[in-house]
Amino acid sequence: MNKKRLSVAALALSTLLAVAVPVSPAHAATVAPTMAARLTAVQSAKTMNYYPSDAGWSAMWTAFDPVAIGEDLAQAAALGADNVRIIVFPQAFGYPTPKVEYTEKLRKFVSLADSYGLTVKLTLFDWWDGYSDATGSAAWARAVVTPYANDPRVITVEVKNEFQPGDTAAVAWAKQIIPAIRAVAPAMPLTMSVDAGTGATGMAKIKSLLTATPLDYYDFHFYGSSERALAEIRKAQAAVTPSPVVIGETGMSTAAGTEGEQAAYLARVFRAAKEAGVGSVAPWTLNDFADGAIPANSTVSTLPVQYRFGLYRADGTPKIAASVVRTAWTTGTTPNSILNLGFESTAADSPWRQNLPESGAATTVADYARSGSNSVKFSGTTRTSAGLPSLRVSPITPVQAGYKWRAEAYARGVAATGVTEISLSWFDVNGKWLSESTSNRLPAGTTTWTKLVVETTAPAGAVAVQLHLKSGDNTGTVWFDDVAIS
Repeated sequence: MNKKRLSVAALALSTLLAVAVPVSPAHAATVAPTMAARLTAVQSAKTMNYYPSDAGWSAMWTAFDPVAIGEDLAQAAALGADNVRIIVFPQAFGYPTPKVEYTEKLRKFVSLADSYGLTVKLTLFDWWDGYSDATGSAAWARAVVTPYANDPRVITVEVKNEFQPGDTAAVAWAKQIIPAIRAVAPAMPLTMSVDAGTGATGMAKIKSLLTATPLDYYDFHFYGSSERALAEIRKAQAAVTPSPVVIGETGMSTAAGTEGEQAAYLARVFRAAKEAGVGSVAPWTLNDFADGAIPANSTVSTLPVQYRFGLYRADGTPKIAASVVRTAWTTGTTPNSILNLGFESTAADSPWRQNLPESGAATTVADYARSGSNSVKFSGTTRTSAGLPSLRVSPITPVQAGYKWRAEAYARGVAATGVTEISLSWFDVNGKWLSESTSNRLPAGTTTWTKLVVETTAPAGAVAVQLHLKSGDNTGTVWFDDVAIS
């Protein structure tokens, strides 16, 4: 937990909780939101997915800590969030009748979120397979949702997290739960999400199966290749048109890559969503999780990557991704500088990746630089049957076939041999390599800084591109600096 504001937050929170009261039916009637107003809010919501760093999933409720939660919500609001998604668990809350202790915790959370200018997106069923008990499920859902039916602080209800439309029992259950919630909250937009594997195909199947009990919009959880984000988002939109789509979860674990890669990933998804006309993108998640924070009864707790999706580390310090989300939510599009095009960032903050490093890996050095302090160097490289070793990155701007692209980098060599060039490699929606566009080559021998340029048009079928800085069969040394791509 970030301790900086602890005493102030504790005082403010104690005051808030002392006076907080549920919205009364009389008051609710004067401010009751409409379905249309809520749905508009959903489609533009700057949503943060949230669990405390030391109490993930159901532990958020069993170890409810309003002071720590208040600090986190303040941090989310400072990033520009105006909405927070929380998940309630039947097993933790009490089923089929929620315990008063837990409905009170939910009331406190909603009030606390409101104090920081955050509305709430409420997800009802997770870690749930009790599809044989639709009667109990409906009673539980009604009990949880009814107090917020006309409460403007809650803008939507997600009936089931990452629903599986191939499960016939789950589908039969959903056909009963959706109308049960509508009966008590007719002005509440309802949705369900799909996981990354279910994707657009699953969304289309959900829509076709629920024609008699339709959802109001669809929640796409995107964890695929960020280079292909625009194509995947458009597939999701096409699957459920004309229903609206939001991206309810997206992100990358820094247990699977650098913090720089995580930042670039989110920048690409935000940019692609904007291009596709999707106005709500929700990062997963605010915080990394401390060891032991995820309940041991879940398989999630055994997966190292699940602990490192946060914009903030478990100790409260920000990753570079926090600045990406803040920029996306407050000032607009993240600039290309996030790609470390001048190689001035630390390795942890860089999104560049080695390609075929067994034939020669690039290193960041300070011995030669065209500008700034650093450049990247290849020395004593070979090649493989797959090609030349390189350093690669993908742009933030999404690829669309027929659009023009330009990339450049400066290179210099000392006793260089072989091939030194830059290239753009194009890929289709399935990640299959299509073609390559290459620049002029750096002359052999010892040279001054030389601009390498590639100008081309994205080929038919291209939805992703990688920029490669290449140097192979090089018994000498080559440096690259000052990259640009547009």
